[in-house]
Amino acid sequence: MTGASSGIGEVAAARLAAAGDDVAVVGRDPERTRAVAERIGATAFLADFERLDDVRALADALLQRYEHIDVLANNAGGLYHERRVTVDGHERTIQLNHLAPFLLTHLLRPRLEETAASGRDVRVVSTASMANLFGRLRLDDLDWERRRWRGGWRAYGTAKIATILFAVELAERLTGTGVTAYSFHPGTVVTRFGSSSPLIRFGGAVTGGRYGVTPEAGAAPLERLAGPVPVGAPSGTYFDRFTANGRVSAQAKDPQLGRDLWALSEGLMGVAVRG
Repeated sequence: MTGASSGIGEVAAARLAAAGDDVAVVGRDPERTRAVAERIGATAFLADFERLDDVRALADALLQRYEHIDVLANNAGGLYHERRVTVDGHERTIQLNHLAPFLLTHLLRPRLEETAASGRDVRVVSTASMANLFGRLRLDDLDWERRRWRGGWRAYGTAKIATILFAVELAERLTGTGVTAYSFHPGTVVTRFGSSSPLIRFGGAVTGGRYGVTPEAGAAPLERLAGPVPVGAPSGTYFDRFTANGRVSAQAKDPQLGRDLWALSEGLMGVAVRG
């Protein structure tokens, strides 16, 4: 469970651990991540997704620790008011929300497929957002160098289009392996998310922090998709909370764009082309 040191990731990780799952709590804040892991009886792993070397080290650590991986929950994400570039040279919104989970999934994919081959129900679950509706994905400007930033909202929505396309294309490429992939919108959740955005801070101030659902409510779709109950929808499905085939932008329904994004992401991450 990435992004598990706070918000819906923390809540979902706690519920899954309480149900008996062996949970890997992944976060970038050492103190919070270790505290959450200790409180729920899980294992802490540290990784800052704004550093791809951290993602590679995380994958190595997970592969050493777990012989089987039943669920990879790509939940880490972020909205940034100011545009910045990571040490890897990518705009941090697209790296945190898409490129880093793309790389982590690629590195863990053989273990996921091995686990599914043993007869277990294996899933990759990615946290998307209804914000995809106001994004605009340009493969020639993935790092948002040629467009106005506008507080980061369109860049965030664009990254969530990438999340949905990634889940669909991953599902297609995993056909026949026993591994399924899904993405979902958790609802508008009141957490630390987007704390750098003046708009979110204003919304929190005028509503007394009651502008959306609680982290407990927001975590429910994540817990449902990562839990033992059959999903009941085809691999690749996007959920608006619990509703399959939620509303998405036209781009998020474009299979060729998904294939092109996959190829571009492979090149940017320097990973070998696979089926």
